[in-house]
This record gives sequence, C-alpha cells and structure tokens, in this order.
Amino acid sequence: MINRRLFLSLAGTGLAAPALLHAQSLGAGFPDRPLRLIVPWPPGGSTDTIARIYQARLGEVLGRQIVIDNRGGASGATGAIEASRAPADGSTWTFVYDTQSTNETVMRLPFRTMEAFVPVCHVASGPLAMVAHQSTPYRTFQDVVEAARRAPDTLNYATSGVGGLAHVSTTLLQQQGNFRIVHVPYRGGGPAVQDAVAGHVPLFMTNVVIVSQHIRSGVLRPLGVTTATESRHVPGAPTFASQGFAGFEAPTWWAMLGRAGTPAPLVRQMNEALVTVLREPAVKNRIEEQGCDIVASTPEECGRFLQAEITKWGRVITENNIRADS
Repeated sequence: MINRRLFLSLAGTGLAAPALLHAQSLGAGFPDRPLRLIVPWPPGGSTDTIARIYQARLGEVLGRQIVIDNRGGASGATGAIEASRAPADGSTWTFVYDTQSTNETVMRLPFRTMEAFVPVCHVASGPLAMVAHQSTPYRTFQDVVEAARRAPDTLNYATSGVGGLAHVSTTLLQQQGNFRIVHVPYRGGGPAVQDAVAGHVPLFMTNVVIVSQHIRSGVLRPLGVTTATESRHVPGAPTFASQGFAGFEAPTWWAMLGRAGTPAPLVRQMNEALVTVLREPAVKNRIEEQGCDIVASTPEECGRFLQAEITKWGRVITENNIRADS
C-alpha cells in the first residue's frame, strides 16, 4: 500500500503523483508485509541510534513499514547469525557495525560474510576515539602510554566487545607503541558508555556517536582519534598518527547488508531508497550530528570496502592471536 503520510506531505506540492509512483516502484517486488531490519546490537548503541534515525523515512520511501529487531550479543555475531539464516526474499535486512569485518577471524562462525550476505550500502563512517573519564589524570594519550609502561597490564580500557575495531585497533596501538593495557569488553556500546560515564572504567575506545554529548559536557576527555586527519566531530583531538603512531588509521563504519541470494532488483531498490533517505538534509544532518559522516555508497563500493576491511584487520587479529575469549 502507498504510504498515506507520504501522500499527504506531497499532495499540496503537485509532486504527489510522480513521487508516489517512484515510491511504489521502489517498493515493487518486496514481500507485502513489514520489512525486518536486524540490528545486531542492543538498544542505545551507535548502530541502533543510526538505524532509528533513518528507519521511518526509509519505510515511507519504500512504501513498507521497517521494523527494527535488536539481536545483541557476541559483538554483533548473534544478530548476524540470525540474519544469515533469513529467507533471501527481501523481507529481512541487517544493519551492521565494523565488527562484521572482524568477527569471522576472531570467532568460529557458521558463515563467511562475503558468502552469506550481499552488500547493499556503506552508510556512514567516522572516527573512533579513546576517551578518559574526567576524574582520571590522563590529559593526553602519551600520559596513558607512560602509565602503562610503568605498570603494564594494570590500566583498563572498555570497548563494545571482543574483536571489534575498537579492540583490534587498540591492540595495534599497543603493538606499535610497546605498552600494555587491559581490555574490558562489554555486550554493546550502550552498556559500555554507561560505565564509562560513571567512571567505573577509566578509558573507553569507542565510536563518537555514543559519546559525543559526554565529550561536549566534559565528562569524557578525548585523547586521540583513529582517522587519518583530525575530525570535525571531535574538535581539537589529535590523531594517533600525529602522536607517534605513524600511518595509524582505523575509522569505524556502518553498513546495510542483505541475505545472499536476495534478488538483485531488490538489492538495487533498497540501495536507491536508502541513499535517497541518507542524502535528505533532515536525515543526513541528524546522523552526522551524532559524530560520523554519511557515505551512501553503491552496493559494489560497499562490497569492495567490506572485503578490504576483512583482509586488513584479519591480518592484525591473526598476528596478535585475538580470539573471542581474549
């Protein structure tokens, strides 16, 4: 059915008929029921936050209700396993985080990402940031390095889970900088940020989406970002590359995937609908205000990016023997 809200919003502009015909064409071929969007993380994390910003508008453009299904656990693997078993009829899609490129090396999974899924869209990218609670003495990342060298394996840092980019990239920092800190993995970004803000863990490596408000308030102090250049989302925070870690770069990202075997026209239609929504100022601005930048790629670009991430970080994981119980 054509979405009534979309019709009413456009009726007065004279654009209702062509716009609705386009929405109808984008929705053609999808199952005639609400579409399921699996988010493999608990509510409150960055993946859930971004998905809920575009959810309703995407449903309007497709003429189908989009229902978010949070399936948190195992650093995104629980939801990904569920998505890998979904029917390939366009009824189920999944919105993944950077762990989608690391989990298959860190864990024993019943699928390989590039075989079980079809890339739809590289939605957004942004910096990871190492933040310290305001009560700690750490004013720079060099303070952390020096403290860790004085007392190895005594300083804790949190991430949203084992084997995610935050964990793997921090491992690479330790390897390059010859220091050791202790990883404290959480079951998602939501629970981790609660403990970080409360000061229960002194350091937190995370995407900026879930901590931007706490950085602005001063509760969390940014010590460095993983992008190649300084990020507008964390003003004044130096890159790790500029702090003695030459060539270091590890931006975080979010992407939509479909089940392998989903008809190609539906993949194209989902991509076109999602890209349309992501480029609308109302949606784009809300997402980027969280602390990331819209990418809105083609399926082919998304596939090349995802394969490159799997290869790059798989090498780091193997070299450092990072496993799901590490």
